[in-house]
Amino acid sequence: MLRGYLVYRAKCLRNLRKQCLICASALALPTSPTQARAISIALTFDDLPALSIVRDQCYIDTSNILLLRGLKRHHFPATGFVNEGKLDDGERDAQIANLKRWLDAGMELGNHTFSHESPNTLGATEYTADITRGEPVIRALMAEHHRHLRWFRHPYLETGYPAPVKAMINSWLAGHGYRIAPVTIDADDWEFAEPYDDAVARKDSDSAHRIKSEYLAYTERQILWSLASARALFGRDIAHVILLHGTRLNADSIDDLADLLARLHLHPVRLARAMRDKAYRTPDDYDGKDGINWLERWSLSLHKDLPETGNEDPPADIRKAYDRVDQDPGR
Repeated sequence: MLRGYLVYRAKCLRNLRKQCLICASALALPTSPTQARAISIALTFDDLPALSIVRDQCYIDTSNILLLRGLKRHHFPATGFVNEGKLDDGERDAQIANLKRWLDAGMELGNHTFSHESPNTLGATEYTADITRGEPVIRALMAEHHRHLRWFRHPYLETGYPAPVKAMINSWLAGHGYRIAPVTIDADDWEFAEPYDDAVARKDSDSAHRIKSEYLAYTERQILWSLASARALFGRDIAHVILLHGTRLNADSIDDLADLLARLHLHPVRLARAMRDKAYRTPDDYDGKDGINWLERWSLSLHKDLPETGNEDPPADIRKAYDRVDQDPGR
């Protein structure tokens, strides 16, 4: 009798596991307990030395120090994309010291142009000149650390319009040894970061806490959408690249972000490793004006739809707060 019960119990457990697997596959939820295999993710931070509305060098230095301490504490590799035009927004030597901190911490630096202007505005010739203008300091710093400059990130994710402009820029980048750093997860953190700076500057801890909470919740939703979208396109999990910014918000949220990544089974790796995924060989045929992420680009190339729900705008109160404090109306 005992043996018969054990056989019956084992059969029930097998059926239960099978039903759970079917449900998890249909829902494509990365938080399913049946998913044990970690998903690689490359962390990238734009607008170094910092994206901040607080024009105080100590604030910017502290933001970099706290962010790097957090990345090192969690053993997270990252790539920071630099606008060398920002070096003169504060104390130049101190700004360069912040970039050196990234390399000293074992991170990598990439080129994000000098002025953060759009290729749609500048055209191919002026845009590539802006890339060249944005590389002397970071190229020299990389060389001091026995590395070479290889990554480029388009401001606003705008890759050039119309098609001949994009083609000229791509050809120039390849000819100068650059690889484009794509983005598959974009949590619009910049829109939360400026209201957060404002709250910190005003010592409004309640507002800062609320903004941070909304940011983390929104980031989770965007990650879930991107994971589901990758599965819709490729039928599997891919290595992802998340776009973040060098902000006090991310410095203060790094432990929470680490918890979020762990809960969603995301394992940070270097950008070069993530880019080994064959998904990144998918053609990018998009040549429109808007800056869209690579999942959206690939959906056009592959003629496949992405999930309709989940890819949403930041909360209305955050958008309103951003419009109130933003100092860059051209963004």
